[in-house]
Amino acid sequence: MTTRPNILLITSDQQHWSALGAINKTIKTPALDRLAAEGTRLDRAYCPSPVCSPSRSSIITGQYPSQHGCWTIGVKLDEDTPTVGDYLGDAGYDTTLIGKAHFQPLASTPDQTSIEAHPTLRDLDFWRDFHGPWYGFDHVETARMHADEHLAGGHYAIWMEEKGLTNWADYFMALPGDPAKPTREHRWDLPEEFHYTTWTGERTIASIERSVSSGRPFFLWSSFHDPHPPYLVPEPWASMYDPADMDPGTLTPGEMDALPRHFRLTQEENPDFSEWEESGFANHGFQSHLVDDEQLRKDMAIYYGMVSFMDHQIGKILDRLDELGIAKNTIVVFTTDHGHFLGQHGLFHKGAFHFEDLIRLPFLVRAPKHIPAGQTSSAIQSLVDLAPTFLTAAGIPVPGQMTGRSQWATWQGSEPARDWAMVENRHQPTALSLRTLVTDTAKITVYRNSDDGELFDLEHDPGEIHNLWHDPDAAALKSAMLLRFVQADIEREPTRYPRIAGA
Repeated sequence: MTTRPNILLITSDQQHWSALGAINKTIKTPALDRLAAEGTRLDRAYCPSPVCSPSRSSIITGQYPSQHGCWTIGVKLDEDTPTVGDYLGDAGYDTTLIGKAHFQPLASTPDQTSIEAHPTLRDLDFWRDFHGPWYGFDHVETARMHADEHLAGGHYAIWMEEKGLTNWADYFMALPGDPAKPTREHRWDLPEEFHYTTWTGERTIASIERSVSSGRPFFLWSSFHDPHPPYLVPEPWASMYDPADMDPGTLTPGEMDALPRHFRLTQEENPDFSEWEESGFANHGFQSHLVDDEQLRKDMAIYYGMVSFMDHQIGKILDRLDELGIAKNTIVVFTTDHGHFLGQHGLFHKGAFHFEDLIRLPFLVRAPKHIPAGQTSSAIQSLVDLAPTFLTAAGIPVPGQMTGRSQWATWQGSEPARDWAMVENRHQPTALSLRTLVTDTAKITVYRNSDDGELFDLEHDPGEIHNLWHDPDAAALKSAMLLRFVQADIEREPTRYPRIAGA
């Protein structure tokens, strides 16, 4: 058998960076805590975009959304785009994706088709015959929905039927145009054994076993759907946390005053965001964010329950690695595609609000032969770095079009591979397009077509309460960060030339 390491990437969807038991004693995540204890926790990881499709596309391409072309939800990642799976597969890896993909739109259009859209989503004959290759994965088992959304289908629906739940559609919302079904909230009547979190865990283990029996190293992306809203989960997870014990974030009086206007509109009952509407693409988060405390606590308790349910399945996956005797030769990475607001700064869910809550990520790495155990690191990471890092760990040259940086040496304790992270957010072609640069000590956000922006001194204001963009006393910091912003943007350019140290 080859000595190349197995690579297991485990992701959640829309998980706040603090939703880990290792740093937050309110939430129970024993499996993720185990990963942190047996590996390294990296506390300064960032997404390249705070929405699903662009960020997930960056994970597999090693490129930013402005480079790989999937710049917002509703824009398809070209299926001919080279991915990390392509390079690993060429080197002999068994490449698999289990769970959520979301590389394609929720609807097909005249200029782009999508298999992650109706009616294909519930065409189970299609999914019985389709398992890849797809975006560099030789084998795919995927589903699109969150909670009881009408988007349920794909390989997950086939699995439910094989398990005996032939009436699975009764547990999900009606298809568009069908009679409405009762809206569920918080407690889902779908039994735990038929939940997509169970499906993702079970099928991940089956994929690992298949790869081991083949004698090939594997690259496996185990992509869990939760804790992305709606806030809905089966028992016992729905009752695991008491809303009274939750401590949601709050809006500090006066902090909105110095922020751009779209922030302030979120605190109105019926805000008008029409000036940012330019196309058919949705502006996530552009609505009222006024939620009463009782509702927020209930939502947060379910959000934590969703994380703990996922953690339970992750524990089974880690146990199976041990039982198969391959844990020591398997790199395990856990992270998410972007963060989440639970009341912090008066916001919920996600949007064009680049506070740490939304763009900073939980990030754990374990590789017993290479990565120190029980360590924490403040070295800046980006999801765009995953593809080149995995290639480096496998001994495969990083292609020039990948603009992420290999973090393999950093994970092993060497000097940081980067001192900044760039976050793109482009919901509209021009009306809503912004980028944020984060360094070790500060953060700046620049908008297209606006003189407004954000500037935070993270060293002295880690809670991001005081926007210094218009503060004359912060002129020197603003000038330095704008220069670094431009330099970082240049550094992100792809190259056709071989990599050199520091490039």
